[in-house]
Amino acid sequence: MQPGDWLTPHWPAPASVRALCTTRSGGQSQPPYDSLNLGDHVGDDPADVRANRAVLGQALGARPVFLQQVHGTQVQALDAATADGVQADACLATQPGVACTIMVADCLPVLFTHTQGTVVAAAHAGWRGLAGQGGRGVLEHTTEAFLAAARTDTAWGATKTIAFESSEMMAWLGPCIGPQAFEVGDEVRAAFMAHDPRAARCFQPHGAGKWLADLQALARQRLAALGIQQIYGNDGSPDWCTVSNPLRFFSHRRDRVSGRLAACIWRV
Repeated sequence: MQPGDWLTPHWPAPASVRALCTTRSGGQSQPPYDSLNLGDHVGDDPADVRANRAVLGQALGARPVFLQQVHGTQVQALDAATADGVQADACLATQPGVACTIMVADCLPVLFTHTQGTVVAAAHAGWRGLAGQGGRGVLEHTTEAFLAAARTDTAWGATKTIAFESSEMMAWLGPCIGPQAFEVGDEVRAAFMAHDPRAARCFQPHGAGKWLADLQALARQRLAALGIQQIYGNDGSPDWCTVSNPLRFFSHRRDRVSGRLAACIWRV
């Protein structure tokens, strides 16, 4: 049973694919981590974090695998034996019962599946991971790994390559810092502009050398360039903003000392 204000994607994923994003509701952590903090690296009582993670696992009916996220682009393939704490900022799974899990408190969580539902993936897209290096950020790396997994058929004990294109993929964007709250410097805008000048539309001037960045719009732009046209969830409106909704979402930028939300996707 999950709290009523947790987010469930509205997207045409197959029935074999489940996904959700937590809110602050449903846990036992004390302020300022109240109440469902899922991060074990933010100073919260470890016993409370373990209890909160147990609440999440029970709600999923699957095992959430927690990564050590470092704002990078590494993608980790998960299975039932994968331990928590692997250093990566994205993950994918083909086995049922293994939940790809991304923790956030302003960064953008992106969940992936496709029309057949044999592969699921999740990515942690803060601005550094999203920009990446040379135009290859965490979404590019995740899509590449997803395509490789989806194109591999091991039925009947033999491995073969099958036809699969990114147009068959779909993505859901969870809550993140909104475009009215995400002030960045020139270096952030330059990192995106160097890859694609069209990124300029995702930045609004906000004083000398400062800009308001639309993180979800930057992600949508990158996903569309990868051929992913089915994009759902966060549209940049205030209800999705972690900073602007203190009763519902954790926000590191707003509070500095903050818990972590989790976005999860898994096969059943």
